[in-house]
Amino acid sequence: MKNYKVATLTIAGSDCSGGAGIQADLKTFSAIGTYGMSVITAITAQNTQGVFEVEELSKNIIKKQIEVVFDDIEPSAVKIGMVSSPEIILEIANTLKKYDPKNLVVDPVMMSKSGYSLLRPEAKENMIKYLIPMAYIVTPNVPEAQEITGMKIETLEDMKIAGQKILEMGPKHVLMKGGHLKGDAIDVLIGKDIFEVYESKRLDRKNTHGTGCTISSSIASHLALGYGIKESVALSKIYITEAIKNSFDIGHGVGPVHHFYKFDKLK
Repeated sequence: MKNYKVATLTIAGSDCSGGAGIQADLKTFSAIGTYGMSVITAITAQNTQGVFEVEELSKNIIKKQIEVVFDDIEPSAVKIGMVSSPEIILEIANTLKKYDPKNLVVDPVMMSKSGYSLLRPEAKENMIKYLIPMAYIVTPNVPEAQEITGMKIETLEDMKIAGQKILEMGPKHVLMKGGHLKGDAIDVLIGKDIFEVYESKRLDRKNTHGTGCTISSSIASHLALGYGIKESVALSKIYITEAIKNSFDIGHGVGPVHHFYKFDKLK
């Protein structure tokens, strides 16, 4: 159901190596079939081996980017990724309130795979207070959910309890991503009268750079195209699983997933 007249917007950091952040989001938007736009919040110096430096943009230019996009091209879905400071979070929240965006997906990015902190400790409170309550869906992985809720998560039942705690913070839905737990990859979608478990075999692939960014932007794309929340998550689970299966070695560390695997198969 591709429709390149349907616009999607990502508000996130830039990954110069192309595997995560803005670059992963735009690739995903295009692969799913929407017109991607971006608001850059920070420039990161990173590659497949890790994040080495982060420089935030000013809150004024972030605000202006959001305003000029919405004043001209209204997105059918918005995904928020890396927003590292309290001031930037507050500016984004206040600016988005003016436009009441449809299908707001908040991916609470806190830490890179290499262990680099992408969210200042003092910014966590603003994320919980301002961004999470605005969200149509929040997509934390287990370490992020532990930071948000303050509880240890080790089992499916823990995921359910933590997801409910985040749901009580105001979003319409929570997708708890269980990739950091042992065993099969289990994600849980929680909402009012919704409890869906998505289980898949754990893939033996090292190239998983940008998986969190990719699944959240896939959900945003499917919502923008008119799919319901359960369908959007289910289709995004399929997309990210195939993208990991078809991932490739590039660089000397954790390589990227293959955002355009579908097009390879058309050859």
